[in-house]
Amino acid sequence: MWENILKILQRYGDVYLEGLAGTLWIAALTVVAGTVIGIILAVFRLGKCRPCEWFVRFYIWIIRGTPSLLQLYFFYLFLPKVLPIEISETESVVIALIISAGAYVSEIIRAGIQAVDPGQTEAASCLGLSRAQTLRFIILPQAVKNILPALGNEFVNMIKQASLGSIFFVNELTTAYRTASAATFLPIESLIISGVIYLFVTTLFTWVVQLAERRMAVSAA
Repeated sequence: MWENILKILQRYGDVYLEGLAGTLWIAALTVVAGTVIGIILAVFRLGKCRPCEWFVRFYIWIIRGTPSLLQLYFFYLFLPKVLPIEISETESVVIALIISAGAYVSEIIRAGIQAVDPGQTEAASCLGLSRAQTLRFIILPQAVKNILPALGNEFVNMIKQASLGSIFFVNELTTAYRTASAATFLPIESLIISGVIYLFVTTLFTWVVQLAERRMAVSAA
């Protein structure tokens, strides 16, 4: 088996590297954009605008109640029909993953904001800070400390969710496995390579999140 793995790496190592780059690129876009959307949705959910709150609730209900693969198919088939521009498979997948991630991140952030002592908001108001300033300088920094473990887990999940792009042959790790497996007729060995790479990336990211947690704990002490 190990000889076959080495042969696959010699022949298709560049394919796996390209797949890894594609996975990291999709994951990075999903993490950044999904977090921004999540913050906005959480603020709307906790705000005083009732229509905004109802929209966010409906949005989260749809995303949490349907499979990720179904969402990918929906955006892949739906977006080209409603937008006057051509959208590639990769762009459709990225948009779907970002919209999905935004819903889950918003719930994590909402829980973190609600965990902050309400007295902090009252104190900030007494000091003359606006609602936006209070959220930016007082609430969110404290909320991040509370939600970092859950947020880190969601980010790791986003990395793994990128594998759904293989359904549309988007260039990522699972697609690299399918390419190597079809060419070499060694599906198990090809799968092991992708699995090890996924484990390395997710373990490294988890370690970074844990390091950030420890540093925050030290700074707060």
